[in-house]
Amino acid sequence: MIYLKTPEEIEKMRAACTLVSHTLGEIAKWVTPGVTTNKIDAVAREFIADNGGRAACLGYGGFPGAVCCEVNEIVVHGFPSNYTLREGDIIGTDVVVELDGFNGDMCYTFPVGEIDDEKYNLCRTTKESLAIGIEQCREGKRIGDIANAIQTYCERRGYSVVREMCGHGIGKKMHESPEVPNFGRRGTGPIIRNGMCIAIEPMINAGSKNIVIERDGWTCRTRDRKPSAHYEHTVAVVDGKAEILTSFEPIYQVLQERFI
Repeated sequence: MIYLKTPEEIEKMRAACTLVSHTLGEIAKWVTPGVTTNKIDAVAREFIADNGGRAACLGYGGFPGAVCCEVNEIVVHGFPSNYTLREGDIIGTDVVVELDGFNGDMCYTFPVGEIDDEKYNLCRTTKESLAIGIEQCREGKRIGDIANAIQTYCERRGYSVVREMCGHGIGKKMHESPEVPNFGRRGTGPIIRNGMCIAIEPMINAGSKNIVIERDGWTCRTRDRKPSAHYEHTVAVVDGKAEILTSFEPIYQVLQERFI
């Protein structure tokens, strides 16, 4: 069942999304060669707690971190670890914050120093596809319109779309109905309505769409070990159109310029 939010609940969602956005801005200060993903996770935990929130991923189904750390070929759900970031890596940092009973969800794929053209173009296309998907999030359209827009944009540029992982509704729970795939047919799926809050999150691979789940039961990587990129916003449908509740601006303020 899809839970439509009231204006008051959307304001609570906005507060959680503001905190998760600033958490990603804090993470941005630490994405540099020589830093471990454990350090990035520790920074996020401390920042969220200091600002009155709860790191919703921590302990969720046994997940060991506050941040899903997605380095290079890791698509989603990578554990924080002693892995030390290297020049030329990319790292997706997916964070969910709960504040006052509501959740905000956001992901950004960072370059670590200078990256090659393959990774740069993959990140650029994935981030652009997020914006294109959000454009389709309007009252009266369907979830399949979002999915198809993302798929078409990425596949026309030679990239593949992960099938097994998708976006989702969000609110009092981290994961609510409906599922929001990144592939599909226009005019299919649930109708988009005012009050709907969803996390749209294209997960796009440089090579094959096929994935592997590692033995830890969580870490999802590309089967061919080519890089994958992941960007995500939480949006609410207000007055018939999508209002983006999360923001990349705190990240841009740290980077001093917009990556891609």
